[in-house]
Amino acid sequence: MAGIYIHIPLCKRKCNYCDFYSRTDISLKGAILGAILDELERRRDFLPDKQMNTIYVGGGTPSLLVPSEIGDLIKRVAQLWDCSTLREVTVEVNPDDVDQHWLHELRGQGVERLSIGVQSLVDRDLRCLGRRHGADKARQAVLAAQRAGLGNISIDLIYGIPGMTMEEWDDNLARAIDLGVQHISAYHLTIEEDTPLGRMAARGEFSQVGESESREQFDLLRERLAGAGYEHYEISNFAMPGYRSLHNSGYWLGEHYLGVGPSAHSYNGVQRSWSVADTELYLAGGDIYQTEELSAADKYNEHVMVSLRCSEGIDAGELRRRFGEEFAGHFERNATPLVRSGLLRHERGRYRIEGSNLLVSNSIIEALFFV
Repeated sequence: MAGIYIHIPLCKRKCNYCDFYSRTDISLKGAILGAILDELERRRDFLPDKQMNTIYVGGGTPSLLVPSEIGDLIKRVAQLWDCSTLREVTVEVNPDDVDQHWLHELRGQGVERLSIGVQSLVDRDLRCLGRRHGADKARQAVLAAQRAGLGNISIDLIYGIPGMTMEEWDDNLARAIDLGVQHISAYHLTIEEDTPLGRMAARGEFSQVGESESREQFDLLRERLAGAGYEHYEISNFAMPGYRSLHNSGYWLGEHYLGVGPSAHSYNGVQRSWSVADTELYLAGGDIYQTEELSAADKYNEHVMVSLRCSEGIDAGELRRRFGEEFAGHFERNATPLVRSGLLRHERGRYRIEGSNLLVSNSIIEALFFV
């Protein structure tokens, strides 16, 4: 099984926190879509003889396209690969781009899963983040998707926003739960250097959220969503039973995927590749890819990283079967002090990071890397 990721590198404007690659020149839309359709055909051999399990159209802002343009991308994938086992087609949308008619047409193109960039249901937070929509528009977009018959809806939320109180975060979560969506992705705000928020932080215009406050917000997130019936299946992802993101789970399970569009990444089990984060070079064609061959240590480190971010954790026996005694022994030697300190849990041959420790998972995982 494998997945296809299609990156639409267009935005009406850049959000204050975002460092994903995108352009704000919407006049490039036609040329970019044509180039993506061509790239799908050129890159067919990167995943030869693979059945496609998932398609994910992200960005950028895919909702700047009309539904038929998104449908053309899905059809091209079906022409080039075996999609008889296709289980999930996801499209990311911004709340202020869509209405019930647009969403109904999107559903008619074979899309059954929607990821809505809500980010917050508090207007002050949205202004801080530089979002185009307000809280009421976000709520309306979710309701419109439900009325359009889309029954697999995910929303994004951000916590750790400067000025956010615990009471406001609690109210934000209550509003999100009341929407009745099937999936919630919740991310701690990361302030990247080369973004408007990063430059504001460098000028000392606001104070970043401290570690203890971040942990309290994360604990409240876990508590509220668990109480509403959501499974915490990956550090930033919560789903009602049966509604985990199959596409993103493919990344975490080490499945192969092809990414097309400027800056998109791909992986076929042996090689990782990514295309240039430059629209002009992308449209000009030619050699736009960089590649790296993965060593045994690279594959082990990646398996440790993605597995420990997920609720299932790492099975010690599977680790030994996949990577051999040298890597398994290294893992167990380095895991022992983490278990003793309570940062890592070991039970019936399986290692997990649980509770608030997930918020500091990077430092735990790095201690287990083979370097």
